[in-house]
Amino acid sequence: MFTSQEYIDRKTGPHGIGRLNYLQSLVTEFQDTTEEEAKEQILANLANFAYDPINYGHFKKLNIVDLFLDSLEENNENLIEFAIGGICNCCLDSSFKQHIIDNGGIPLVIKCLSRPVENSVMSAMTALIYLITPSSKPAITDVPVVECMLRFSKSSNKQLANLASVFLSDHCSDEKIEHAKQIQTEMNNLFSNG
Repeated sequence: MFTSQEYIDRKTGPHGIGRLNYLQSLVTEFQDTTEEEAKEQILANLANFAYDPINYGHFKKLNIVDLFLDSLEENNENLIEFAIGGICNCCLDSSFKQHIIDNGGIPLVIKCLSRPVENSVMSAMTALIYLITPSSKPAITDVPVVECMLRFSKSSNKQLANLASVFLSDHCSDEKIEHAKQIQTEMNNLFSNG
């Protein structure tokens, strides 16, 4: 559910910390702490705040999307899960979308398709759909990504399969899908004959 500034003001009262100050304290704590569990909790909170457009002005001031992008390169699967979730939650905003595209976010999001955490994969798939623009579409619908989506479309997880099917039907040409299927067939033959 989206909130309004009036709701936030009522909830925090006249002497409350304020949303910007609260988000700033989270970012500062994230940068200052060395404890992985604390970083995970903070990033999870920030990802939740990324869902509501009322926070986007604050996110821009605090460079929170950059924090999400940086966290995609961590070795901690929980941090990656929360970071890609945060990106997924806010990337429909046109300025965030462009910022992610302009700052190398597409390859980082694509890399999340191979994460072991299913939530990370689904957030990455959704984010890729949201991030498609005329300039980003060639990278997002590159044959290796299409091949990956073909595999996901056969998943026993119906959410994953349905999301992959939407990606393929809405954003990929028949020619590209056939090319990816041909690669899959060649790889299967290679492994079965090897």
